[in-house]
Amino acid sequence: MSVAVAKIGTVVINVSDVEVEKAFWSALLGTGIRNEFPGFCWFEPQHPGGVMLALQASPEPGGLSGRVHLDAQVDDVAEARTAVEALGGTFVEEHEAAGFRWAIMADPEGNRFCIASGH
Repeated sequence: MSVAVAKIGTVVINVSDVEVEKAFWSALLGTGIRNEFPGFCWFEPQHPGGVMLALQASPEPGGLSGRVHLDAQVDDVAEARTAVEALGGTFVEEHEAAGFRWAIMADPEGNRFCIASGH
């Protein structure tokens, strides 16, 4: 077994209306909000160590990046990017918002996911 490059931290749903979806998912999951800023909302995990659910505003929720994607937690985004590329993945683009930096990557078949060092 190899050493993990990343740990799945969040399942992200791209949505048109974060506020409507936030009310729905909060009630469904019975969890509070862990963190949010305009266009993004992370819910508390349902149990310690559990994966979080997040909502991300998107003008085309089912577009090129898909309706749902994974956010993987890494210690260092640049190192993880190099490791993903060495495994056959590709770099798509990098973003920063409210002091939070992440990179969008794609697996060998083009499925997109994000790598970030915590939120």
